[in-house]
Amino acid sequence: MILHFIRHGDTLQSIADQINLENPLYIKEFHNQKCAGEDYIFEDLVVGKKLFLPDNLTIHKYNSKNDAPFKSPDKNPKINFVPEHSDIQYKVVVTESSFDDRKKSANSFAYIFSLKWIKNEYTTHTFHISKTNFSNIKEKIGDLASTCLQSLNPIEIQTNLKGEIITISLLKETIDNFPKIKEKLLDQFPDKYAEIYIEELEYVVLNQELFQKKMKQDWLLKTFFAPLRNEFKNGKSNFKIFLENENSVADIQQSGTVNNERDEIILSQTLVFNENNQTDFIGNYTLSAQTGIIKSMEIHNSYSQYNVLYSTELKADQIL
Repeated sequence: MILHFIRHGDTLQSIADQINLENPLYIKEFHNQKCAGEDYIFEDLVVGKKLFLPDNLTIHKYNSKNDAPFKSPDKNPKINFVPEHSDIQYKVVVTESSFDDRKKSANSFAYIFSLKWIKNEYTTHTFHISKTNFSNIKEKIGDLASTCLQSLNPIEIQTNLKGEIITISLLKETIDNFPKIKEKLLDQFPDKYAEIYIEELEYVVLNQELFQKKMKQDWLLKTFFAPLRNEFKNGKSNFKIFLENENSVADIQQSGTVNNERDEIILSQTLVFNENNQTDFIGNYTLSAQTGIIKSMEIHNSYSQYNVLYSTELKADQIL
């Protein structure tokens, strides 16, 4: 038995973490069995009062019961991925903003994201995806970019059996037909700047490795096809993701809860703390418990660079 005096900020959970006790409720049970009546714990801990803590052998006995809240099956969902024959659309809203010297600028736009399952071969799923119906495009360059992107629809994505991206590629007919696509784009956007942009698009289209690299930086794709379905252990699941570019890999930790009434799995994601990290990330997902397909998702990411705070917010909701 160990004697501990309760300090400011102490909670049953924080003390349990310090002594490697999985279920913090046993602290109260153990103490109340050993203490005098005046030291009995009814609800909250009282600063300055003494607290009897279990020794290592007793902690081991408590842990062997495996009844800690984070070990509940509802807190450790097994997320399947069963996308066969799915053909789904999502409304996506993206807001990008920057805050510099008390001045904030923001740009928001929306589009429809279509996801169609094509086939399954051995250990891969093949999907066709499209982005269409762009709205709130305020600048001419935005209109040009969205039109160029839509001219490449559909794009093919291969994932593993957990829904994580393996490859992103254009269809062969799109590549073969690109001279005509380019000609049409040049007719629609005849100015010199647009010509330069379209020439760069052609270079990317004809370079599969570069095309895939750029597409994997897309906020929707890298979060929609992230390793959401990794195995949960002790109420947590971890994975890595590139937030801004291939040099800014981040460790993400997620918790999960099963909502049996709605047949859904709720995921909450946060960035694993890093003292040198000027980045923040929050993700919230709702998945079908039956298929593991995303029903809705919200992402917030922000980072500081040269005293400017940049943020990206993305929200996607399945269209029923």
